[in-house]
Order: sequence, then structure tokens, then C-alpha cells
Amino acid sequence: MKNIPKLLLLTLLLLAMTTMMSNVAIVTSLPHLKEYFTHIDNIEFYSRLMLTLPSLIIALLAPILGHFIFRFGKKRSALIALFFFSLFGTAGLYLDSIESLLISRALFGLCVATLMIVSTSLVGDYFKEEERHKFMGFQSAFMAIGGVFFVIGGGFLSDINWRLPFGIYFMGLVLLPLVFANLKEVVIEHIQEDEILNISKNILVVYFLAFIYMLLFFVLPTQIPFLLIEKFNASGSFAGTIIATAFFCNALGAIAFSKLKTKFSFSTIYLIGLLLIALGFTTVGFINNIYFFFITSPILGFAGGIMMTNVTAWMLSKTTIKKRVKSSGYFTSCLFLGQFSSPIIFHPLIEIFEIQDFFLVIGLGLFIIVAITIATKRFILK
Repeated sequence: MKNIPKLLLLTLLLLAMTTMMSNVAIVTSLPHLKEYFTHIDNIEFYSRLMLTLPSLIIALLAPILGHFIFRFGKKRSALIALFFFSLFGTAGLYLDSIESLLISRALFGLCVATLMIVSTSLVGDYFKEEERHKFMGFQSAFMAIGGVFFVIGGGFLSDINWRLPFGIYFMGLVLLPLVFANLKEVVIEHIQEDEILNISKNILVVYFLAFIYMLLFFVLPTQIPFLLIEKFNASGSFAGTIIATAFFCNALGAIAFSKLKTKFSFSTIYLIGLLLIALGFTTVGFINNIYFFFITSPILGFAGGIMMTNVTAWMLSKTTIKKRVKSSGYFTSCLFLGQFSSPIIFHPLIEIFEIQDFFLVIGLGLFIIVAITIATKRFILK
């Protein structure tokens, strides 16, 4: 990292942060959609879909985008994506039908997919092994701290009007000059031969584990606001503050990853994160005072920071620089498929159980899965 200009490092950090903004900026607006669209049946489901529809588009198109970005160039792709990121992201400020809002979120997903693929692959281009792990920890921490401000800011804005948090997406335009001035691409022809390795078939397992991680972690933004606002009568700003504590601790978990990696394998770190998520979910199931969420949210956030940094570094370790953009496309697809699937897969359980009992059931289930995995020693990928 010593030989990389500081402005370039800042640009990479901010570029990654836009992918965090893709959903958290409007998370506290969603429960308020029911108040505005009272005439729409199943508006509670559609409000959750507002958060996850971009994830479906990303999941479906990221592999294709990976091939396109490889040919078109990462810098040009990022510049175009940032412009439309702001255009479609801020559409919630003025669109007045649930259909048009969902369409804008779908188009917004294309932009986020492009930015995430570019951001992930560039980290692989610029850094090797230990330096990569350290930078990814800082990057994830930066994203998480950004998430703190976006969630808290979005919470206060949503208390004024549910539309206002969409204005946060104007940040894409702010980043355009930074990307234009500082982003540079690695010339593949000049890569040394000893850096060209064969891609491990185990990368498919990493893709699957990334999907499972996001499936579980996205329960936090899609279900917790409804639990807080509907059962505990929290304001949007208070709910945003609780979720923001998770993002703050997400940063701590990301930073902790590089130290954990010196002692444990990728698979062991994944199990540690899974165990912490199980603890967080189970504890949520027993909460009877809203302030106890300031205990559970940090646990879930810390676990998410460890796991996200872990699966990303794991994926990058199993690909080559020539195939890094395409591998990042498939990886991005799996992550966002997990985001999109989270409320759909867990919706039937929420219908069966009261929402707080749902957290208890999922948490206990994860404890059982981790125990079986450790007992049978089935999880031995390096």
C-alpha cells in the first residue's frame, strides 16, 4: 500500500462504499411506505422488495456484466455506473407509484452490480495476499462506517418524509471527478508469469457460502426495522441508530479479519462468524426491552464484518488476475442473490411464527448446524 497514491486509495474506499449505500440508505423508509400506499395490497411485502429488487437484478446480470466490464474497461464502466447510480437512486424523490419505484430500483441494481464488480476486482489487481487482507479490512470498515452515517441520516430524514433518504444517492455524482482523476487499471499484459495461477474448483463452494452468508445477514436490514417500529414502537431515527451500531461493529469485525487470518483458515473464520450470527439472532428472540438491541446489533454487525471480508478474500485467493473481473461478477451475483432471496425465503417462517420468535428459531437452527459441522469435520476447505 506504500506505493499506491493516497487519493487512489481514497477513491477505492469511496467506490466500495457506494455498494453499501445501495440499500441501507433507505432501510428506515420502508415501514413508512405502508402509510403512503395504504391502497396497495401486500404493501409490506412490496416495501421489502424495494430493498431487495436491486439484488435480484444484480444476481441475474452480474456474471454478464463481468464479461462486459472486462472488455469495456473498469474505469469507463465505473464512470457510467456512478452517473446512473445517482439518476435511478434518487428517483424515489419524485416517483409516485409503487410500480415505477420498483422499476427504478431494478435499474439502480445494474449500476450497483457494475460498481461492486469493479471495486472488488481492483482490490485484487492492486494488492497481494497479506496487503490485500489488510486493505480489505480497512475497506470493509470504511464501508461500514459509511453505513453508520447513511442509516442514521436516512432514519432522521425518513421521520420528516419517507422520500428524503433517496436524496443520499446523489453522492454518486460527487464521486465522478475522483474516479475520473485517480482510478487506473492494471495492464494485464505486464503481469508476471508467477502471478498466473489455476483457478481452484473450490471457488464454487465459496460462491455458495457467500450466498448463505448474505441470506442470513440481510435479515438485519429487512426484518429488524419492522420489529423495532411495529412491536417496540421505535421512531425511524431510533431504528436507524440501532442498525447503525451494527454497521459500526461491522467495521470492527472487518478490521479483525486480517488478524484472525494469521491464525485460522478461511473456513474456520466462516464458522466463527456463523456462530456469532446464531448468538445474535437467538438473543433477539428473548429481548423484551428495546435498548437491549444495542447489545444484539453489535454482535450481528461484528459477525457480518468478519464474514464479508472473509468470503471476499477467499474468492480472490482462488482466481487469477486475467479472470478476476469475471470471477468477481459471479461472486457479486451470489451475494446479491442472497440479499434478494432473504425476505422471500424467510417470509413463510415469519407468517408461521411471530417475527421475534422467527429470530429465535433461526438462531437455534444455526447453532445446530455449526455443532453438526464441527462434529462431523465436514468443513475443511482452506
